[in-house]
Amino acid sequence: MLGRAVRAHASEGNGMTPPRTPMDRRCNARAAMPALAGMAVSKRSALRKRAWISTGAAVASALVLLVHASLTQAACDHDGLGFDAWLVQFRQRAAAQGISPATISSALAGVTYDPTVVRLDRSQKSFKLSFEEFYARRVGAGLLRRGQSLMRQHQATLERIERHFGVPAPILIAIWGLETNYGADSSGKYSIIRSVATLAYDCRRSEFFTGHLLDALRILDRGDLTLAQLRGGWAGEIGHTQFLPSGYYKYAVDFDGDGRRDLERSVPDMLASTANFLKGNGWQAGQSWEPGSANYAVLREWNRAEVYQRTIAVMAMQLREGT
Repeated sequence: MLGRAVRAHASEGNGMTPPRTPMDRRCNARAAMPALAGMAVSKRSALRKRAWISTGAAVASALVLLVHASLTQAACDHDGLGFDAWLVQFRQRAAAQGISPATISSALAGVTYDPTVVRLDRSQKSFKLSFEEFYARRVGAGLLRRGQSLMRQHQATLERIERHFGVPAPILIAIWGLETNYGADSSGKYSIIRSVATLAYDCRRSEFFTGHLLDALRILDRGDLTLAQLRGGWAGEIGHTQFLPSGYYKYAVDFDGDGRRDLERSVPDMLASTANFLKGNGWQAGQSWEPGSANYAVLREWNRAEVYQRTIAVMAMQLREGT
């Protein structure tokens, strides 16, 4: 069949060369056959080479998947048995992301798994109260009076914050009151590093808290807080308005000018950082925060629960009106 194809092709002219004789055709056919045989061998070699490449790629992909599965299995668990091994891997990940060896060493030295934190995480309950029930429980006359007093006490700072970030005082004071009763309920009971490391190791929300643990180390690396100061709630909440580490690292500002972003001991830093969070999530200066407004939607970024979102808005209105 190859001979016929070659002969048919050789008999064709392009209109520029004279017709060939039968002898010419036979000679050309004999001369072409070794070349065709070589082409067939080359083609078979190329096919074998492609097959080897495909097989090698498949094996490599399978190995990557196996390694990934092994690392994933080692990376999190539901008890504390593998915590030390996980922590070794996390140290490597933190170093690869540019966190200083000194911070990694000092912050993670002696860190252990905290079963109390996992138990608290498992026992969380969703909001089941109506807005009226929730508001009545959380916002009393005392909370409003204290909020209005703090608005007067920090008026100059709050006015400067509003000029800079566009967020008015009543919103910031309402958040402060609802989160920690103006700092009275701010808990320094738990080590942020230990709590967040435990939750990062636990498989339920491992990646979420791994990001927060990395940012907790960055807070230390940046010099905002010391390791002894980095304490808060069991789920990693820091300061009077309860920032998680990633929010702290991204939105905390030094508003008192002391060179550090301290949301536990500095009221200007804490209020300005809260305003910076809202501005960073779309707060529009000079606009309403009533339900249906763009600013009301921003409050959802602070807390996803509709009942909490509405409580911030209504409490802020009462603070503004002095009622």
